Amino acid sequence: MKIKINKEKIVMSVTIGIACLTLMMVMFMQFKVVKQTDITAIENMRESELRVELADWNKKYDELNERYQEVMTKISEYRNEKESDEKTAQLLEAELEQLNETLGKTDVEGEGIMIVIEDMGGTELSEDVTVDPIDVEDLLLIVNELFGAGAEAISINGQRIVAMSDIFKIGSGDDAFLKVNGERILPSYIINAIGNQTYLESAVVGKGGYVDILQELGHKTSIQKSKKIKIEKYKGTIGTKYLN
Repeated sequence: MKIKINKEKIVMSVTIGIACLTLMMVMFMQFKVVKQTDITAIENMRESELRVELADWNKKYDELNERYQEVMTKISEYRNEKESDEKTAQLLEAELEQLNETLGKTDVEGEGIMIVIEDMGGTELSEDVTVDPIDVEDLLLIVNELFGAGAEAISINGQRIVAMSDIFKIGSGDDAFLKVNGERILPSYIINAIGNQTYLESAVVGKGGYVDILQELGHKTSIQKSKKIKIEKYKGTIGTKYLN
């Protein structure tokens, strides 16, 4: 961009310089006519010769004036083109920013909710009932409910959830842990979602809401509303290998 701007300044300066030079030449030629044509020469020249001389100078003046007008027209066209390029660049910049937000490549902030899930896996509720640990399916169900309620951005323990995200479990038993976007996450699980607070909350609590279901299964859960939910950008690589 810096190289482009310098080039534009150089072109603009040269064009304006040509215009100024042309104008100076027109003025110089007018002065030259006055200087070189003195009274004595005029008296000695026949009328026909004066007409030819005058016509010749008028022709040169018209040519220079035409050239001057052409340069001024080019300057005007260049300015309009430059303004058009700047507007186009601004539109492209806005579209790129919007695209990056959609892809999750920018940090965002807005109203929404924060869900905190304390994994109580292994806790004995009774002699025959033990709480199962939070699994991949539990987090995926909550994420799907939030997206279904219009969430514009979601993160789990700081990991942005996008189309390329992966959530999976490594190991089994007491040594098992979850990964999101290739990064290990540990309880407590904090899910941030940006969107309409009422819609998001109603999607995960109440009848059929999976946060309430987890609470019924023995996990500790809480939901907080906020006007300033912050979600960091997706730090992975977004790309395809097999699409044409």
